[in-house]
Amino acid sequence: MGEFDLIDRYFGRGARAGRTEGGAVALGIGDDCAVLAPTPGHQWLVTADMLVEGRHFLSTVSPRRLGHKALAVNLSDLAACGASPKAFFLSLALPRVDEAFLAGFAQGLFELADAHGIVLAGGDTTAGPLNINITAMGEVPAGQALLRSGARAGDEVWVSGTIGDARLALEVFRGTLSLSATQFDEARRRMELPEPRVALGRALRGIATSAVDVSDGLAGDIGHVLKRSNVGATLRLADLPRSAVLGAMPEDVQQLCLLSGGDDYELVFTAPADARERVLAAGREAGTPVYRVGTVDEAPGLRVVDGAGRPLQGALQGFDHFKT
Repeated sequence: MGEFDLIDRYFGRGARAGRTEGGAVALGIGDDCAVLAPTPGHQWLVTADMLVEGRHFLSTVSPRRLGHKALAVNLSDLAACGASPKAFFLSLALPRVDEAFLAGFAQGLFELADAHGIVLAGGDTTAGPLNINITAMGEVPAGQALLRSGARAGDEVWVSGTIGDARLALEVFRGTLSLSATQFDEARRRMELPEPRVALGRALRGIATSAVDVSDGLAGDIGHVLKRSNVGATLRLADLPRSAVLGAMPEDVQQLCLLSGGDDYELVFTAPADARERVLAAGREAGTPVYRVGTVDEAPGLRVVDGAGRPLQGALQGFDHFKT
């Protein structure tokens, strides 16, 4: 199978030159460029993520789950900005043409794309070590994007869903922890099939003052917000939302997974204290639970306290590709 046969069979979905895709994509796969049509009065948001085998995913992941996750991590970035997903581009390096892999990968990719009404508008394929690059585009009404730079002292810090299970699964893969088969399946699902909080991001427009997705660990990701906003924050470890599986682990394991885990793709965001009911209503509207976990402070830096209000000791940091 040649390159263009591969594209047509697994990623073309019937798109051809001259065909109108509808929505934001006026012309998709089949020409040298896609033609996009932004909604009047809206701004475009663009994000790109690279997934490298052995660094971002294990060789044991199923192709269907890998296709899902490859797009999900991009949609999570759009969710953190309150954007509605519109189109994405896929660049894929493959060591060989593996039809079983491609079929599963495309299935997982397009199942999630269809669930969010997003169109594959183009990309590239080549031979090489397995490497997946996706660029996704979304839009928001002009001036309504959620950014990292809007947190203010007195705001409350919120987290969606639960965090830490992806890191828990990773530690099982590493052999540092053991779980029952049922517990491991649950944690592994969170690691391999993250659900981007797109509906919540949209519902938080006009309410949240800042937002970021939890991709590299809560401590590291909220640190980006604090730096861009020139503020600090205090988080309450006991209030961080966790699954029953993680909650049954020793305290040191919980702390590691909750603060430095990453790969959760939940949202951490800030909002004024008087917007508390609006935040809860946004969570209900999106079908996603949200939890108050701390406050934004004037003093710079991140502080985490235990149930008695005592500061935790030790470094608070997330994942860094060039330090880990």
